[in-house]
Amino acid sequence: MLQDLHAQRLAISSGQLSLVDALNQAQLASLSSACAQVYISHPAELLAEAAKVANVANPKTASLGPLGGLPISVKDLFDVAGELTQAGSTVLADAEPAQSDCPAVARLRSAGGLIAGRTNMSEFAFSGVGINPHFGTPVNPADTLVARVPGGSSSGAAVSVATGAATVGLGSDTGGSIRIPAALCGLVGFKSTARLVPTAGALPLSTTLDTVCAITRSVRDAVTVHEVLADRRVALAGKPLSASRFAVPRSLMLDGLDAAVASAFEHSLRVLREAGAEIIAIDLNEISDLASINATGGLSAAESYAWHRQLIGSRQSDYDPRVALRILKGASMSAADYIDLHAARRAWIVRMNQRMSGFDAMLSPTVPMVAPAIAELIDDDAAFFRVNGLLLRNPAVVNMLDGCAISLPCYTPEQVHNQLPVGLMLWHSALHDDGVLDAALQVEAALNLAHAH
Repeated sequence: MLQDLHAQRLAISSGQLSLVDALNQAQLASLSSACAQVYISHPAELLAEAAKVANVANPKTASLGPLGGLPISVKDLFDVAGELTQAGSTVLADAEPAQSDCPAVARLRSAGGLIAGRTNMSEFAFSGVGINPHFGTPVNPADTLVARVPGGSSSGAAVSVATGAATVGLGSDTGGSIRIPAALCGLVGFKSTARLVPTAGALPLSTTLDTVCAITRSVRDAVTVHEVLADRRVALAGKPLSASRFAVPRSLMLDGLDAAVASAFEHSLRVLREAGAEIIAIDLNEISDLASINATGGLSAAESYAWHRQLIGSRQSDYDPRVALRILKGASMSAADYIDLHAARRAWIVRMNQRMSGFDAMLSPTVPMVAPAIAELIDDDAAFFRVNGLLLRNPAVVNMLDGCAISLPCYTPEQVHNQLPVGLMLWHSALHDDGVLDAALQVEAALNLAHAH
């Protein structure tokens, strides 16, 4: 079992593990077959150089900041000084390298993070599946027998963390692109309120919905990394589950669950109730209104088309056809449609906030399925778009809400060792980040205790 950031820092500070050894282990993981197709620019040289520096300086983790000199992978969406930002595509191969680090990368560096390489992703972040026809598809390490999708669009970010090639994976979340791969790979993915972390220097998908965030191995790591990215302190109240009140929306989010997902979700609710949490099922019918609100194409289509319209006009044949199809849906949206969509979203958020008032968080399955096999989707457009829609269905609600959410692993006792990962999502409206993280710490502890027994 891989250690999280906090455990690695403790092991290094106590002398049980050297930073050089930690970096070498990450480098070996990045070179393993499990990490094939994970990195677009490979981190081996960076890690080797950093190990040399660490070996000479023999630094204590306290002097290396909250990220302790440990490796952070960077989704190929973010500017890193001197490197090319391609967003998992080949159409930007002749662009100029970035002149400077984007704010998110600069903050990770200043907090002691080692930028360990650029990770693969769904082209231009426009898919929840994680398949990439240009650079290959990272394979979900949760199954050693069947090659399964990692989830997207932050596919390489998730696999880098799950394999031990990175301690943290920097990514983005526009409709679930952090939480989906976290759920499918058995990791933690926190999507903050979008406005809390600057998106400058990140190639946009939807300027309205894009959120800069990360994949980690624990909730406590998610708190630390969010504090770095948002340049703010998280206020943790330590509210016990016995004083917590959660809602389970029945509308849409519980439809068509895989048996493994339904079982793990129900088990998690039982564990939380036994720990004293009040859990109330509610009919949050407003969720079903999103289909009509987005009927003209949605924000991602409109805003991605605005960015891509000249490039896709001249180079469409070089795009992933599935991505091009989704971008071009924005071509038919009028300015009036776009303005109406924003107005409808604002009114919908008001209604949703009223319904969620009084609860510490909503509880839902992050996605309704376990990771499907890559072979089932690679050449079948109908199957791909069906799965993509299902993967995005639950997490995308939170992006439209301008809210915050975290996905953490949940299992039945029987599933811990022999089943594919399932994600439990805690979510709420804008700027409830600290409360969601606080609740997630308690939920994670309760689930871990139940599994230990």
